[in-house]
Amino acid sequence: MFCAGSSVFLSCNNINTEKIEGISDYYIDGSKNNQEMLKNLFNLLAKETGPGEEQFSVIREIAAEYIRLKEYGKLINFLNFWTDTHPDDAYNAYYLLLIAYGYIQQDAHAVAALYFNRIIKNYPDLTIQEESIHLACLSQLINLVDDPEQRVWYYEELISRFSDKIDLGVAYFQLAQAYERIGDWNRAIKTYANFLPYNGTIVSGFADAYTYAKQIVDFYNSPKDWTFENLNALITAIENALDSGSSSRLWSYRAKVNFFARSWSQEAADDAGMAEFSISEFMRDTRISYASELDAASNANEAYLRTWGWAKGISTWYLYFRKIYFPLDPDIHGRWEWAGVYYGEKF
Repeated sequence: MFCAGSSVFLSCNNINTEKIEGISDYYIDGSKNNQEMLKNLFNLLAKETGPGEEQFSVIREIAAEYIRLKEYGKLINFLNFWTDTHPDDAYNAYYLLLIAYGYIQQDAHAVAALYFNRIIKNYPDLTIQEESIHLACLSQLINLVDDPEQRVWYYEELISRFSDKIDLGVAYFQLAQAYERIGDWNRAIKTYANFLPYNGTIVSGFADAYTYAKQIVDFYNSPKDWTFENLNALITAIENALDSGSSSRLWSYRAKVNFFARSWSQEAADDAGMAEFSISEFMRDTRISYASELDAASNANEAYLRTWGWAKGISTWYLYFRKIYFPLDPDIHGRWEWAGVYYGEKF
């Protein structure tokens, strides 16, 4: 947030200044020294008959004094009075920014968001200390507003106008998330694809944003010809392949993208890809057995089948199945896939 007492060098003019007689007594309060300071500032402001940096500097110092005293109510009232009576003041965007700051200090975040939104949609941008007021407002709004449609607009503005001043990776991911929340999957996937070159970006609240985005983009670009209409059909096919001892048949049922193989203790980002070895080596000269029922942890969206008898190392594997969430394609959305393997017994 911009400091009210900082130096500002702007070339704005045509401010319609009106007399402010009668408001000084109302706004002067505090200790004797504070009263003297504010009285002097208001006297200076009353003497300013035209718009310009001098008038702006005085208003800024009055605001700074209220902030120093933590008189946020007076700060808000004074600047609201000024912007209401001077609608053509070229510095009003800055004054409204300070009003929003005052509301944040009073924990009135919803009201502050209204002011930030008002600034970017109704006032031209200003540069204060080489920083954009609109950028400051957008940066605040993405933290204050949860509505996905509003967040789409905010992130689109950030990316189109301030790409050189923000973490572009975070912005792309959050924009894709907002698209996803409003159901615009085409733009969500396109934006996730834009995010992928920013591998290593840390997105607050999302432990592994890169893996999440990559899985969505890879699935979108895949043929999706390994999916099954329902879980029973998938499990029947898997069990038949195990009974026949056919590694090639079994392997044909796996998801061709985003398939994982890991121990229960491994993080998702540490997957050891099954493509790195041949499953036939684990089925050679052995018979794979499987449980008669799914594991108790199974639910409507994911399921686990315990199997054992695998050669070379850990003999127990849990085959992991999941229901596909892909609203973009109704023919695929809700189908099932064999998505991975967990090695070893469950903890």
